[in-house]
Amino acid sequence: MRRVPRPRVARRAGRATLLGPAFVAAVAYVDPGNVATNVSAGARFGYLLLWVVVAANLMAVLVQYLSAKLGLVAGASLPHVLGRHLPRGGRLSYWAQAETVAMATDIAEVVGGAIALQLLFGLPLLAGGAVTGVVSTLLLLVKDRRGQSAFEHTVLAFLAVIAVGFVAGLVVEPPAAEAATGLLPAFQGTGSVLLAAGILGATVMPHAVYLHSALAHDRHGHLPEEARRTSLLRATRWDTGLSMLIAGSVNAAMLLLAAGELRGMPGTDTLTGAHAAVTSSLGQTVGVLFALAMLASGLVSTSVGCYAGAVIMDGLVRRRIPLLLRRALTLAPALALLAAGSDPTQILVLSQVVLSFGIPFVLVPLVVLTSRRRWMGTSVNHPATTALAVLVTAVVIVLNAVLVWLLATGRG
Repeated sequence: MRRVPRPRVARRAGRATLLGPAFVAAVAYVDPGNVATNVSAGARFGYLLLWVVVAANLMAVLVQYLSAKLGLVAGASLPHVLGRHLPRGGRLSYWAQAETVAMATDIAEVVGGAIALQLLFGLPLLAGGAVTGVVSTLLLLVKDRRGQSAFEHTVLAFLAVIAVGFVAGLVVEPPAAEAATGLLPAFQGTGSVLLAAGILGATVMPHAVYLHSALAHDRHGHLPEEARRTSLLRATRWDTGLSMLIAGSVNAAMLLLAAGELRGMPGTDTLTGAHAAVTSSLGQTVGVLFALAMLASGLVSTSVGCYAGAVIMDGLVRRRIPLLLRRALTLAPALALLAAGSDPTQILVLSQVVLSFGIPFVLVPLVVLTSRRRWMGTSVNHPATTALAVLVTAVVIVLNAVLVWLLATGRG
């Protein structure tokens, strides 16, 4: 009997149900740290660093796809694979740096949520940080009690709010034609290099790479069958590409808005000042949408960051701690900084620089593992893919080395 092929529409609908894990990871790419670095870059240097935003998001597409592929094909998250093969001392040392990166992430996200709550409701920063921590914990409970699919749907709803809030300003006031000049690679002094490293750290985020491998594995399980693996890897490429396209567009919109409307305006080096400038230039409605987007960004990204921290600990330390205890431990540094009266925007920018130093520790093993047939079988990276991934890793390491030199010599 002749086999009747399934309608093309049905096949597309089936693929659509496979989307989701990359969108959870993509939240890390539009967190308050991104807002701080992109707005600061646009307000200080205009369109100069737009190319960094575009390049960083293109790097993110490759990196996040490799992470998801490792989880699907190797049957374990990146931290779990490393935890199985590193000696105890190396495993704990690796965990220490990964945990530091996760905490820096949490600091940025909690501080961003606190700033947004202050802008919207006048809450003191410390109280806003506590509220952000509580709400993010509730979001994590959605995953624990209703499963990953419900968590993904919740994250997608928040991602929609974030996208609308940050793109609204460009709808009201489109960017000037000169924005295209920002696509040409260039720097302007050491301050622009420092911000470029911050943008990179806020975009290619280590905890998102660790998490995506776990999300893909948890969603689909191990894939020993060649045919099913090929189909899911194809869907994963779409999942990663679409999610990074949205995240990259939002990041570019932040910088374009700041470059077009905030450059040269006083006080735009802080998020509070940037919000005031946006409101003054584009009206109260856009200002409220901007603050709501930053609030949504802080609330959902800190829950994703805490989730990533749990994956890292489980894989490298081989222990799990209760959700509430972990949330309290990662929330404490952010609340301490807010209580000490530290400048919140500066905390955000510097936290992203810290993240940039953690990127090589996640990229090097990711590239090595996905390029080895022992782990990936027939899904091993194509030589061209490996070469591109090595180039991305080298660019990140070189930029970080330059940043260390600038800071050590007092030029940053």
